[in-house]
Amino acid sequence: MKSTLVRQDSDSLADVVVRGMQEKKAVDIVVLNLKELKNAVADYFVICSASSDTQLDAIARSVEEEVEKITGQNPWQTEGRTNREWVLLDYVDVVVHVFLRDRRQFYALEELWGDADIKYLEEENVSVPNTVGPNK
Repeated sequence: MKSTLVRQDSDSLADVVVRGMQEKKAVDIVVLNLKELKNAVADYFVICSASSDTQLDAIARSVEEEVEKITGQNPWQTEGRTNREWVLLDYVDVVVHVFLRDRRQFYALEELWGDADIKYLEEENVSVPNTVGPNK
């Protein structure tokens, strides 16, 4: 495993991911906090939508570049680059999902993880607002 420039916790990493998404005008950004869920596969899912396959690729690359620049990390695994409908970047504790809009509706990950603390970000937000704790 590659050593990191700065050891990041999952909260900070989720913030960096969101920044990378916002750099390329991702829409409908959602942060699912899975920390309190039994058998969750990660601490966070960060999900966004793209309006075209070109934007989808640009968002995924922007996230990778932002995370690399801030933390020195590369994704542990990536999926979906060839089909250009849904790109998954797995940073172990934070899993990034970049969808074309229709694919996102089809898979409905937010509904699958309905027990998670879900934060919906406005397009103009620059960072993740209080991603820790229950959504009340």
